Amino acid sequence: MITTKKELKSWLQVDHKAFGFKYPILAKFSWSENGTMYAYLRNLRYLEYYTNKRQRPWDKLLRAWHFLRWRRLNLRHQLYIKPNCVGPGLHIVHHGYRRIDSVKSVGCNLTILPMVLIGKKNPDANTDGCTIGNNVYIGAGAVIMNPVNIGDNVIIGAGSVVTKDIPSGCIVAGNPAKIIKYLNDSASLKNRE
Repeated sequence: MITTKKELKSWLQVDHKAFGFKYPILAKFSWSENGTMYAYLRNLRYLEYYTNKRQRPWDKLLRAWHFLRWRRLNLRHQLYIKPNCVGPGLHIVHHGYRRIDSVKSVGCNLTILPMVLIGKKNPDANTDGCTIGNNVYIGAGAVIMNPVNIGDNVIIGAGSVVTKDIPSGCIVAGNPAKIIKYLNDSASLKNRE
């Protein structure tokens, strides 16, 4: 959670680095795809900061401003990312529908492509039953149905439907998603044993 100005600055630097801007000033003023996605993420981080910090009267006004802007950007970009659930290093690739709200926590360095839905298996399922680890890549059109736990260093293929837990260090694909390959990583080898 972002509670101090220093934490806000460091999270924004990590997010900026995740986007891999070659010409950051040009991306901002040319309304490039990465520039607009980063603008959304930057506003989300400010909303998280003003929500979590000790509230002073002017902080409530700034929180309201960033909340209204977040709502407007959600509609404009067809995104919905719940505040205070995604760690630093989030990379939103391309414009398009994404819904990340039924999540307990998401680790660092998540890369997410368009048409991704994180939802519930049934109407009575826990809405905060999904945890996603660090360094996860979610392909276009993937559906993640709660409650599931996704480990670190996981790649979820395009169009996959995840209904069961995924261990760390693997690639999954299909409907329902199945492990198709383990990554050559010593940490993932330890998790399999």
